[in-house]
Amino acid sequence: MRLQHFVIASCLIGALIPTTIMAASAQGRPAQVITDTVRVEQIAETVPVFGELIAGRESRVAARIAGIVETVSVEVGDVVVEGDLLAIVDRELIEIEVAQSEAEVAVAEASAQTARIRAENAKAIYDRAVDLRANSIISEAIYDERKSAFAVAEGARGEAEARVASAKVALRRVQFDLSNAAVRAPFDGVVVDFAAEIGQFVASGSEVARILDIDGIEIEANVPARFVDALQPDSEIAALTDVGGAMVVKMRASLPTEFSATRTRPVIFEVVEKQGTAAAGQSVTLNIPVSAPREVLAVPKDALVQARGGWQVFVAEEGKASPRTVEIGNALGEHYEVLSGLQAGDDVVVRGNERLRPGQDIMPQPIQGAGASGGNPQAGQQAVSNTQD
Repeated sequence: MRLQHFVIASCLIGALIPTTIMAASAQGRPAQVITDTVRVEQIAETVPVFGELIAGRESRVAARIAGIVETVSVEVGDVVVEGDLLAIVDRELIEIEVAQSEAEVAVAEASAQTARIRAENAKAIYDRAVDLRANSIISEAIYDERKSAFAVAEGARGEAEARVASAKVALRRVQFDLSNAAVRAPFDGVVVDFAAEIGQFVASGSEVARILDIDGIEIEANVPARFVDALQPDSEIAALTDVGGAMVVKMRASLPTEFSATRTRPVIFEVVEKQGTAAAGQSVTLNIPVSAPREVLAVPKDALVQARGGWQVFVAEEGKASPRTVEIGNALGEHYEVLSGLQAGDDVVVRGNERLRPGQDIMPQPIQGAGASGGNPQAGQQAVSNTQD
């Protein structure tokens, strides 16, 4: 029995020895860490301003002819493209008028052809009378009679051709009504209201549907007048919807009006980029710049470690973890402004820095090559710092 216990104990000790050796060996190796670079960024002081999403285009589509609605092809909420059918006004009477006008054109053209033949015959007779008169073969009375008959025939021909033109205009008029019996979408958008029902009479010019162009959506915001001059048309501004959708916008126009009660001016912003869906009337918060951009040093927030007396980062220097006490300023998204303690180009540890000791050997790997997740703003990217109005 004692021999059995001795064998078991020996096996356990044998199993533990390699693990202990491996652990000791691992402790002697350089710590693998991921680093990022301290870089220069631009920062601009901003104030939050509330705005509202507005449709770039909104159309109250009207019926172009009066009549009874025969067909309805869409519902509220449907997405349509330019030219899509919305509704059709009853066309039976218009089709009858088109057929009648076509018949009137045919009659007028037949009458005009007869008038042209008569005019040609009258001209031939008149031309012969001119020759005969020159040879004193016919009297002046016969010559005058044939000249008058030619003039009358020419007048009849002109009148017949005018009737043809009038009949064609009338035909175009009823063809216009026929083509406009179909009410179509004037541009791509979403149907937000539909005012016509099958069997309902609509007057010419009355509203059938209301369509919003969501792709051309803009933002209207009342900006404090003292900050309007700081807005630049080409400058991108960060914005956030009330449901957290990020946007990038640019100023399109500053309207020359001011609300005396709030000392604000309406400004229209063009949406350059947006995340998620957007709806007209949705609230948006814009970070309006109130000062010219300035350059600052930015350190990744993951590099910061809480230490006695403030914040600390580990800088990778010649394979060693070198601690630096830093003073930080404004938050810049995934970075912080560095007021002191670092220089541009310093490689700071952003992963594996929680258990580092000053002077410890490290094996740094740049974050770009590590496939790490998270934001990594490029050098020179503009950041913002919110201030209170």
